[in-house]
Order: sequence, then C-alpha cells, then structure tokens
Amino acid sequence: MTTITNVLTPTGMRQEIHINDNVDMHLDGNKLLVLPGLIDPHVHFRVPGMEHKEDWVHGSKAAFRGGYSTVFDMPNTKPATTTHERLLDKMNLIDSQIAMSHLPLKYRLFFGADKNNFNEIEKVRDKIIGIKVFMGASTGELLMDDISSLHAVYAIAAKFNLIIALHAEDELIIKENTHKYANETDFRYHSIIRSVDAAVRAVSTVIALVKTYGVKSYILHLSTREEIDLVEKAKAEGLPIFAETCPHYLFLNENIYDNLHGFVKMNPPLRSQEQQDYLWQAVNNGVIDTIGSDHAPHTINEKEQPLCKCPSGVPGIETTLPLMLTAWREGRVKLSRLLELLHSNPQKLFSLPANDDLVLVDIKNYRELTDEQMASKCKWSPFSGMN
Repeated sequence: MTTITNVLTPTGMRQEIHINDNVDMHLDGNKLLVLPGLIDPHVHFRVPGMEHKEDWVHGSKAAFRGGYSTVFDMPNTKPATTTHERLLDKMNLIDSQIAMSHLPLKYRLFFGADKNNFNEIEKVRDKIIGIKVFMGASTGELLMDDISSLHAVYAIAAKFNLIIALHAEDELIIKENTHKYANETDFRYHSIIRSVDAAVRAVSTVIALVKTYGVKSYILHLSTREEIDLVEKAKAEGLPIFAETCPHYLFLNENIYDNLHGFVKMNPPLRSQEQQDYLWQAVNNGVIDTIGSDHAPHTINEKEQPLCKCPSGVPGIETTLPLMLTAWREGRVKLSRLLELLHSNPQKLFSLPANDDLVLVDIKNYRELTDEQMASKCKWSPFSGMN
C-alpha cells in the first residue's frame, strides 16, 4: 500500500491517503492536491467516422492526464448516433478502443435528436445519459431548427424522464448573418455571424419549453451575459434549468483571433472581454453549474483553412483542470467551487453513482504548455504558450 501524507483537500485541510497498489511506499504530499476523479459532461471523441481527429485510445489518455475518469460523449459523429443500432455499434467501438488504451475510463453517451428518428428514443432510454439537441448547426448534420420538432422531443423526454442537453443557437439568425457576411474572411466575423442575439433567442425558446414540459434541461457552453441573466431568472422561478460554460470562454476572448485565427473558431464563438468577466461572476455565484471541456479536436490542416471552410471546435479535456487550478492560485475562484463545477454538480445532475477514483495534482510547479505535450490525437491546443 502506498501512503501519501499531508495532501491538500478541497476543504483546505490536509490529510493522509492510502492507495491499494501492492507497493510499500510512503510519500510526502505537501505539493499535492487530491480531488475525486473528475466528470466531463461534454466531449467529442469523434468515433465513429472521424478517427483522424480523435479516438478513444488517445482520448482516454488525454482524459486521465486532465484528471477525468468519466466523460459524456456527444452524438454528432459519422453516422450520427440517432438509432438504437448505431448506439450499440458505437459502444462496441468505444469499448474496444478503451481496452486498447489500458485505461479504465468510464463513459456515458448522449443520443442525438433527429426529426426522422423520434421513435428510436424509447429503444435507447435506459442506455443513454440524455438527449442532445442542436438548435443551431455545428459539426455534423444534426439540427432541430423548427419549433414543432422541439415540442416533439420535449414531449418524449417528459414521457421517459430524460434530460435534454442543448446547443442553444438560433439557426435562422445564423443563416441570415452568414448570407450577410458571406464575403468576409477575418475570423472575427465568426463571432458576428453567430451573434449574441442567436444565443439569446435560442435560450428563450428553451425556457419556454421547460415551462411547458417540466423537462430537466442542460444548456451547453453559455458564453454571454444575456444568456446568464435569462438562466438566473429561470432558476429563481424554480425551473429545472442547468447551465454549462467551457474553459475557452473563461480564458480566451475575441481579441485572440488576430493571433490564432481558425484555431479559436468554435460554436458558440468567443466573446468580448466584458462578456468573459461576467461569465466569471456566474461561475463564482452559482448560476453556472458545470464546466465542460467541449473537447472537439480537428487536425492542424483543417484548422488552417480559411473562415468559410475551417471547422469549429478546439481540444480541451487535458487543459481544463490545469487552467482552473491556475485561476484558483491567482485568487479568481475557490477550490471548493471547482470541486462543485468539475465533479459534484455533474454527478448530482446526471445521477451518477459514487466511485473511489482520485486524482493527485502537483499544485506547486508551473510549466509552459506546448503542443508536443498533448495526448489528444490532434496534437495542438489553443492554450499552448501559457504557464
């Protein structure tokens, strides 16, 4: 048994921990923080169909290096996870790749809402963590951009007591702006095309649906003050609405386009410094419930393409915890709050069973992040160069 003494806990206390590893070893943990295995409720490990971007061998290693022992994978794969058969095929692929990684990563899967496959939801309801709805187009072909389809999927979720996770951007506004700015090449226009109004209209629609159906709704990757204010009001009214943000919105803003161009193109897009500051307030005051990495890798060649062809998404699962702990060391967030955002809240929200997973982090030493350090198959990070 390995015994590690003097380890810092999220409560600020220090304790001794024991690891049943058949090794007789005693270590001084004065530089270490212990956390439960983290839960990332929002990853895109790209299997099946896009294994050139990521797979579960590399993704599992990236997850463990980032302190995560459980992940929820999204359905916008090729083909999309929208039928019972495809779900089973995907699970078999994932299981085989996790076995190849020799890492005991736990996972759950979201099921894609598709206008033509509503009848499939009943078949998979006991095998999924929830339903994913894309109100605005993103990577892949899943899209639910009409109100009648949204009502239909909410009625099904209410019947089977399923959570709905939503990419909340209004597709009509995005299409109008895409046409309006079709000739622009500066990546800053990505934040204009996918405007704040697009997010606000979609979140307003979600709130109205929750009022009608009472379905627990998890709004993904909030990035604006206006969305946060809507969610805060809905929570005050007792509606079962929960909110996620992502590390790229907390640590990057639209000023970085000049340096990183397509490497910081994502959906929803980066916002202003003012929006970012308000987001930090929501993280600290409890309006934001979770931080998901939205780990969405693309290859370097793909991200070097011009605005109109560059795919949206950035890797993030192995940098989320280091970024947030750096923010803690700088006094921007409490350690107890990080525990809620990265573990306790997703565990409660999705009714996950407890486990004994632990992560130990060196919180004394800093190093500069480089692309070469990345375990993700894409081998780059928008946070490279940071300490």
